[in-house]
Amino acid sequence: MGKSKRNSPKPDSNRAQRLAERRAAQEQASAAVTRPFEGLAAECDLVALREFVPSATATLKLAPGVAAQREVTLATVLPGAVAALVRAGDEPVGFVGTQLQFQGTDASADIAAAILWTQSAEPGESLESADSADGGPRLADVIDPGADLELTVHQDFDWWVPEGVTPDAQVAATIEQAKQAIMPSARLDLGADAVGAAWWVDAGEKAHVRWVRPEDEDALMLALARLHAAGGLHMGEGSRFAGSFRTHGLLVPVFDLDPELHPTEWETPAREFGARLAEALASDAPMTSGERRSRDGLRSRQVTLR
Repeated sequence: MGKSKRNSPKPDSNRAQRLAERRAAQEQASAAVTRPFEGLAAECDLVALREFVPSATATLKLAPGVAAQREVTLATVLPGAVAALVRAGDEPVGFVGTQLQFQGTDASADIAAAILWTQSAEPGESLESADSADGGPRLADVIDPGADLELTVHQDFDWWVPEGVTPDAQVAATIEQAKQAIMPSARLDLGADAVGAAWWVDAGEKAHVRWVRPEDEDALMLALARLHAAGGLHMGEGSRFAGSFRTHGLLVPVFDLDPELHPTEWETPAREFGARLAEALASDAPMTSGERRSRDGLRSRQVTLR
């Protein structure tokens, strides 16, 4: 008896299309660069801008080898979630987005390609998606890898329109709609010696701090477990450790906070937590049974964004 073919979808069937899309998604995921911004001083902020900061900009310091024709501003999201645009003016400025409608497998190469595009594009042009060819330049090749981002955090999207320009009704409506959906955000100032990037956001009933950390994931998880077992996994009164998520090769601890307090009021507790975490990271003592239980519990609450 011949083998049944009822489980083999017809080439033009909906099921065949879904299977093809699933295979394509799996291939793209396996090809994705796990830690695209590794080696950059601004790695943690780049991850934050790409994943959860609503509205922020920073003027980039381009690498000496780049034939810079104009200034480039890195942004969270641009109108239409395009990869880049060149704003017309007396001195045209390039804008490059990190939160895109179409994302490739290597965020570093995509952003690098968008930056280079802004140097030759005509004022008024926009780039829907970056075409980063295999073996092409990556972000460390086109910006100063040792430079931090000098960030400006916005509570709206008015910066989408140049100063002194009145937007048309459709653009104004889009900006207003985006403004209504934005959640107030701030980057905590924890001093020059602070590790990673700690971002506060008011989500309504709760506020949160998401602290993007550069350490090896296993080492950081062990340190968090040590603090949890010792009762030190918090950011002071009115805070609670909510869990952590992985994204772009980094681990991001998250704390729920009292939303009544101003973000600057969390800076001292965050510094104190950072000091406790540094001490736990430096410890090479064998794990106790309580620390192992804490680590298992913390891992069970992790999620992976990408």
